[in-house]
Amino acid sequence: MEKKEHGGTLPVPPQISDATLRDSAHMAGVEFGPKDAAAIADLLVRTGVALVEVGMVAGPDSKDADLVLATHEAVGPERSMTLVVVRDRQQVATALDEAERLGVRHIMYSIPTSEQHAMLKLGSPSAKFLQTLARSAISQAKERGFHVTFSGEDAARTPAGRLVPYVTAGFDAGADRFRLAETVAYLSPWQMEDVIADLTAIDGSEIEIHSHNMLGMAVANSLAAVRAGAKWISATVGGIGERGGNAPLAELLTSLRVIHGDTRFDLTHLTELSRLALTGAGLGEAFQSGPTSTHSFAYELPGQLTHPEAYETLPAELVGNSRELLVRTRLTTPLVAWALNDSGVFVDVDAFTPWLIKRQEEAGGPLLDRDAIRKAAIEFQAA
Repeated sequence: MEKKEHGGTLPVPPQISDATLRDSAHMAGVEFGPKDAAAIADLLVRTGVALVEVGMVAGPDSKDADLVLATHEAVGPERSMTLVVVRDRQQVATALDEAERLGVRHIMYSIPTSEQHAMLKLGSPSAKFLQTLARSAISQAKERGFHVTFSGEDAARTPAGRLVPYVTAGFDAGADRFRLAETVAYLSPWQMEDVIADLTAIDGSEIEIHSHNMLGMAVANSLAAVRAGAKWISATVGGIGERGGNAPLAELLTSLRVIHGDTRFDLTHLTELSRLALTGAGLGEAFQSGPTSTHSFAYELPGQLTHPEAYETLPAELVGNSRELLVRTRLTTPLVAWALNDSGVFVDVDAFTPWLIKRQEEAGGPLLDRDAIRKAAIEFQAA
């Protein structure tokens, strides 16, 4: 029997985008500073990463402006990409104004595609509304000269009959790339190949895969997507990220080297990158992916805490873990209200929240969980 060559070559050697300064930076309790952003971005580009994803813009005065500007200073806006939130036409227009002010050239739209996520975030599960919203947002950005990646949030759980027409509509509107977001770990590698094959069959499509690692298959699913014709893989340094983490950059690049003989990347920076990102994220010396770490079911957005079923394919209790709030300075009134619910502590949340934010900023942003917020509320009462 003829022996097959180990690994073999991939149909198209994938380009890598890294989401450490966007996805990891918005993980519960993680807040990178501009100095961290510049150093991480520089090392990523020196490693061979094609695109550094940084920050999120929803409207004017973005809280991530300093991260975006620091990354642009380090590697240039042409090597950077910033996420722009999509809710309605006017909101998109103001968000694009902010992106232009920051000098952003490459944007990524995050649009929820599954019925569940679309209902939660857009107020309608309608597939027709989803396509209309995407076309409008993409057309607005292309008219301003942006390079546009549009992402299907929760796309891995979106049926092909709903997803393929949406992706087709996006490319018809002029989008440059589509990112399939496995927002919650859901697919096996062989299932991922089938899903991606449906998308790469669309005329003129360019596909990227963005997987989460709750089931430990983010790298495998990323490589499976490339086998099916995807041209981009999204990863994060150390696999840092929400919901079990993301596809870890070091494991991804070393897999490409060992399995597929891909020598395009300078792997000598990977250990320094991981240590820098872990330190900047406040995670110590290690980040554990999968369903059993402290961060696996930790959230800092009230919608994730009130609708956890939309973000989890398995509940925390199933593996003996627990759901928790973790936050530093990104405190909001709804989040604080959730933390105080059923606590027996009664304060004016509208007054308490800015007081707590100020105290956090003065203290350097120590990590808060639900119990710490409740304790602070008692101190606020006594002040």
